[in-house]
Amino acid sequence: MIRCRFLFWPVLLLLLFWGADTLAAQAEGDRPAQEELVLGLHTAPVTVDGYTLFQVRGISSFPAEKRAAAIGERIVQAAADPAVAPGDLRSEEGAGFSTVKAGERVLLQVVDADAELEGIDRQTLVRIVEARIGEAIAAWRRDRAPEQLLRQGGIALGATLLLLVGLGIGHWCYRRLRRRIEARLREKIHDVRIKKFRLVRREHLWRLLTAVLGLAWVATVLVAVFFYLYGVLSLFPWTRGFANHLFVGVVGPFRNLGLGLAEEFPNLVFLVVLFVAVRYLLKLVRLFFSRLADGTVVLPEFEAEWAWPTYRLMRLLLVAFALIVAYPYIPGSESGAFKGISIFIGVLFSLGSSSLIGNLIAGYSMTYRRTFKVGDRIKIGEHIGDVEQRRLLVTYLRTPKNEEVVIPNSLILNGEVVNYSALAQQPGLILHTTVSISYETPWRQVEAMLVEAALRTPGLLPEPPPFVLQKGLGNFSVTYQINAYCHKPQAMNRIYADLHRNILDLFNEYGVQIMTPAYEKDPERPKVVPREQWYAAPAKAPDGQGEGDEGGLIDGRSQ
Repeated sequence: MIRCRFLFWPVLLLLLFWGADTLAAQAEGDRPAQEELVLGLHTAPVTVDGYTLFQVRGISSFPAEKRAAAIGERIVQAAADPAVAPGDLRSEEGAGFSTVKAGERVLLQVVDADAELEGIDRQTLVRIVEARIGEAIAAWRRDRAPEQLLRQGGIALGATLLLLVGLGIGHWCYRRLRRRIEARLREKIHDVRIKKFRLVRREHLWRLLTAVLGLAWVATVLVAVFFYLYGVLSLFPWTRGFANHLFVGVVGPFRNLGLGLAEEFPNLVFLVVLFVAVRYLLKLVRLFFSRLADGTVVLPEFEAEWAWPTYRLMRLLLVAFALIVAYPYIPGSESGAFKGISIFIGVLFSLGSSSLIGNLIAGYSMTYRRTFKVGDRIKIGEHIGDVEQRRLLVTYLRTPKNEEVVIPNSLILNGEVVNYSALAQQPGLILHTTVSISYETPWRQVEAMLVEAALRTPGLLPEPPPFVLQKGLGNFSVTYQINAYCHKPQAMNRIYADLHRNILDLFNEYGVQIMTPAYEKDPERPKVVPREQWYAAPAKAPDGQGEGDEGGLIDGRSQ
């Protein structure tokens, strides 16, 4: 694996050279534009062997870049001419300009506009330009002297050997460190679990650790190679310019990042202080509402079940307030890109979250309205079930058929809710059902049978006593409604089934027929089930009541 990495070094170095040169060229290309914004002028640097001597202006017909390049070439030609000595530099005054010469060679002309650019007079600028050109000619010749090149070549060779030895030692140390870490830590790394659920495998953690070590080693090699290249390329005049471009391209972004962090340091300190303050304030608020929830702290007219929903609402408000306060201090908050992203997120949130906000408001509204609580048997629309969970956005119901129904809170807020459990304990939930009996049957007998059926039904209370209402006098029958109290709304379906069974048994027992009221004449035989057929196959009679037991129920009733 390590050998494969070293095979990629040539490609990596080529990419590094290309990227550094591109960034440096871009930076150099942007520099005149930045100065033009500041001074209203367009300038370009005059460079020799990577060193900037001075800045010059340009005009539309002769841009600053071309002028600077031509001046640099003439300086190099003068430096390459042995007949030109550094002391041969002189200037000649003209009408509004000064000509700088090296012997008889014209190097450049300094005009008043160039002096205005530097904020000094033309004669002073000419003397400065002569001094810089003289230094550049002397340095150009010194850097190309054979003894200097041999000395720089020896330094480059020594740096190369030092890099290779350092990489070899570093690679040996890296492998040794990795083996030691593997021997000491690999067996101590375990899966990351939450109870019995495994979040991260130990193999993945070990791969992450080895990847971090490998990344640190690669970063170390890249830094060493960068400084080696910069140092070696800076030794020779032909590659010094490329070394400067490389330094600007690689170190420039980190330098700008460091300067930006230094500039934003007070704002970062404020954000850290604000974060710590809000965090501890949230802990204090949570502690207060937890005491409200467990009853340690009591507020008048404040229900304990409101504690946690109110805490969540307060937490949301505090975090929103903290974000509003922190926004001006966030680095880059005043930039157009940051504002554009903020506006974009706001538009998306406002367009796509209307139902979300509605459900949130409905969830909090139901909490403080005390519509229902977890465990209540309720009816929402066509759904009847027990409340399993109540969230800010939705409510979970478990139906008697063991089905989970998820209902948005906005629908609950805009509709009606029937709560069977709210008054089930005091005085009790009233269960009711209706039957239609013909006019020939005495109403007192029907009411007595209905009350008796209710008293026989398990789950219905004898006190308060059941009662019967006559709901209507139809064309062919009277509609009776039996009402009885119950303390167990979760068992209402079973209780209804038992009540209907007892009503059928009692009406069959007393020979009173329950029939569809739409008929043309009375049947020849009453529409009742004889007692001897109550337990016809496959039904099984209870112990002590076989088929043909005529008097069991009657005797029981007479008792």
